[in-house]
Amino acid sequence: MKVVSIALSAEKGTRKTPVTTANLIAEHGLEGDAHAGKWHRQVSFLAGEDIQAARDRGIDVDFGDFAENIGTQGVDWPSLPVGTRVRLGKDVLVEVTQIGKKCHVKCAIYELAGECIMPKRGVFARVLHGGQLSIGDPITIE
Repeated sequence: MKVVSIALSAEKGTRKTPVTTANLIAEHGLEGDAHAGKWHRQVSFLAGEDIQAARDRGIDVDFGDFAENIGTQGVDWPSLPVGTRVRLGKDVLVEVTQIGKKCHVKCAIYELAGECIMPKRGVFARVLHGGQLSIGDPITIE
């Protein structure tokens, strides 16, 4: 299990821009990301396998297009119960706070893809312990 994508955006409801490293701040989220702050959805996750499944259905998408912060390989995020702690790399520790989300409006992601997989496959977490995160870092379910 590993991190395969990290992405940030300055505005909510838009595609995120891929980066190779990011700083996660405890009880805040990814530094510089519009979704960071003092709430329960500080960081969002989506499995790379889910993005590939969307591609296989003919949707032209890539990492960051669903506004997820962290794309992964080998983690079935929706199967993790709320409260599960996940270590990212050496230092970062997050706690799963929500599985899926309700989309209130048809955002840029929906317009791009014709559907959004975040309501069923996206997972959200709060940052318990911050630190530097890089593509390729291992993921450990604690």
